Amino acid sequence: MGYHPRAFAQGLARRNTKTIILIVPILSNYYFMEILAGMQDKLLEFDYDLNIFNIKGFESAEELRQQVEYVMKKGLADGYALVSVHLPESDWETMLRFKVPVVLVDEFSPKFDSVSVDSVEGAFTATKYLIDSGCKSVSMISAVETSKPIRDRIHGYKRALEDAGRLVDQDLIICGDDTYRDGFTEQAGYAAMMKILSHPSRPDACFCASDIQALGALKAMRDNGREIPIIGFDDIQISRFLGLSTMRQPMYEMGAMALDKLMDRIENPNRMVSHTVFSPELILRTSTTVLNQATETAQT
Repeated sequence: MGYHPRAFAQGLARRNTKTIILIVPILSNYYFMEILAGMQDKLLEFDYDLNIFNIKGFESAEELRQQVEYVMKKGLADGYALVSVHLPESDWETMLRFKVPVVLVDEFSPKFDSVSVDSVEGAFTATKYLIDSGCKSVSMISAVETSKPIRDRIHGYKRALEDAGRLVDQDLIICGDDTYRDGFTEQAGYAAMMKILSHPSRPDACFCASDIQALGALKAMRDNGREIPIIGFDDIQISRFLGLSTMRQPMYEMGAMALDKLMDRIENPNRMVSHTVFSPELILRTSTTVLNQATETAQT
């Protein structure tokens, strides 16, 4: 008769859906695409489907939390992977009432399994490289400080300055005027670099909190006929073609590991919470070539 059982209905009947839901705030971002690739490839090892819920239009942490809760309380998945969803710890604690497996990517809570990168180490390494290469005034392009990764990157930036015996100038930690996507946009990076180029102290280098912002910053420099060394954070694929020096996150591997943790949590709900923190790697390209040339000239 051509009848086929509906897998979703069968899953509800036996109290599992064989479905994972990925919750992301910015689906079109290069960073999420690489995380997603790692998850999808890993999911081939399991008999599960992956659905994506794109959170959008939120203007506060409260609205973000409400959208996440809206998805989770429906009970349409056996587990949830939340990528770059940044909430206060008190909000993460409220999520425990749903009693569902959750893994966090690019965020941390002691309540849930997580996969992240050491943002303090990454920001410290990038800033220290610029200082050690002779830069006198290193600025930072930041983003909205509601997320732990941004707070950590600011901390690493400040620590590198302090270790070098320099005063931290809070005015050199600059955001764009646009808070859309928490400031992680090309436009925000462009606006921030415009402020840096017109700053009275004339910074001669820049550490950028993300590659996405750094792409906008590069265009701002080209539009103004100025060039200062810049190092981003992520190593998204397009950065390799534009010559952006950056702190590399193993995004594909992070996605695969997050999916692995989530499946293990589904199978073993009572195991201890685990956290994996990757170390970023400094990748030097042409956006710091001007710095290298200046150093060689000075040595000559």
